[in-house]
Amino acid sequence: MSDNKIVKAIQDKGKNLESEMSFFDHLEALRWHLIRAAIAILVFTGVVWWQYDFIFNDVIMGPFHGDFFTYRMLCKMGTGCITHINGMIINTEMAGQFMLKLNSCILIGITISVPYILWEIWRFIKPALLEKEKKAASGFVFYSSILFLIGILFGYYIIAPESIAFLAGYTISDSIHNQFNISSYLSMVATITLVIGLVFELPILIYILASIGILSGTFMRRTRRYSVIILLILGAVISPSPDFFTTIISTIPLFVLYEVGIMVASRVEKRRAKRHEDLMTS
Repeated sequence: MSDNKIVKAIQDKGKNLESEMSFFDHLEALRWHLIRAAIAILVFTGVVWWQYDFIFNDVIMGPFHGDFFTYRMLCKMGTGCITHINGMIINTEMAGQFMLKLNSCILIGITISVPYILWEIWRFIKPALLEKEKKAASGFVFYSSILFLIGILFGYYIIAPESIAFLAGYTISDSIHNQFNISSYLSMVATITLVIGLVFELPILIYILASIGILSGTFMRRTRRYSVIILLILGAVISPSPDFFTTIISTIPLFVLYEVGIMVASRVEKRRAKRHEDLMTS
């Protein structure tokens, strides 16, 4: 009996050591994924720093110029011509402009690195997935990156310019002159752009929730009427302009994303039902 106990203890110790080694191997793998992602961010941040004159004048400050692409297109469409943004951008801190350059370079560097970061995430979780799960999620990096890019462009070219034009032109008294701190302006443009980019990841989130059984296409169809109200409110929130046309433009992509989400959830639901049917018949 004592020999059996010794053998069992040795076997248990071996299993514990093996599990501990596996745990530390995963930590080591995660560390290298994080290191590579950080290097990518540093590289893209350096590129942005090197090209900062163009980035600042044409990209960051673009929506503050009256000849910005969005304003010209709206004028051609006859929805209102914006040729000048009221107000002045100022800096009120000693290190304000240096910190602006540093922070904006890092922020843009992270944004550009998102596809690579997603790829590193995929490489980390891929070994833990079953073969069927790998096939089902094989387009994770591509679709996530495309949706994020579309959201970034929509936020930058549609929501941000309309918000800036409205807020810069809004006054309650002629005796008050609008002067905006550069950090406040950058924060607004970055927040709107990145938030819209994340909102466009809605189909990916729905796919994950449907895959783990929390959400289904049937439920989303049944609650569509309530979702319409929520999406209209959300569209009005992300577009501070009171113009009805701008609010509709902001809301249409949300409806499209929701409908795409229904199709994604329904596909996952059918796949799960077929898998269950195959298990029952086998």
